[in-house]
Amino acid sequence: MKACLILANGDPPKKSVITFLIKSGYETLICADGGANSAKKLGLLPKYIIGDFDSINNDVLKYYSSKSVITRVKRQNDTDVEKAIKLAIKKKYSSAILLGATGDRLDHSFCNIGIILKYFDRIKISILHAKSFISVYSGSVLLNTKRDETISIYGVDEKTKVTSYGLKYNLKNSSLPFGKKESTSNVAIGKEVKLEIKNGKMLIVRAYETLRKNGFFRNS
Repeated sequence: MKACLILANGDPPKKSVITFLIKSGYETLICADGGANSAKKLGLLPKYIIGDFDSINNDVLKYYSSKSVITRVKRQNDTDVEKAIKLAIKKKYSSAILLGATGDRLDHSFCNIGIILKYFDRIKISILHAKSFISVYSGSVLLNTKRDETISIYGVDEKTKVTSYGLKYNLKNSSLPFGKKESTSNVAIGKEVKLEIKNGKMLIVRAYETLRKNGFFRNS
């Protein structure tokens, strides 16, 4: 599976987290505009930098000018993160983890969560922020889990239904429309959780440390 990391202009993780992800198979780093500022501070070398360049520092742009493939896209009908995602799709990456997608602006956080839903049919994108790892799922899903692991599930609309097996509070053809109902802090009771998601997509939030320590990243 061809996988990449996309570093946005929000709060970046520690370098050790990015190093772990690279070793886990996410070998290519793509920076969305100001994400390159964070990359330079962390001592990372992005393969690609893309955006409208309203956030990247001039000295950073100059530093990477001979080291990375730099693409300036002036259009304003998509965000810099979307530009990076479209680049990943063009380069035929099938999976990506979005880093630095959240920060001190809640609108940016909402936007980026919406983006991973928006592009789900073209590339599997997850968001890693601090302690949380959020992914989009649809159809039949099998999660390798640790007993007593916390798993939260959020839907988008009422037409999407989920049935679960292996959770403490199992769901039976349940809809979890945003703003009406959710399955927050549910608990895995064994080594597997099975989900059947029909008529749409749902968001699943798990703990990064649990995924890392138990070798679940390739199957998360």
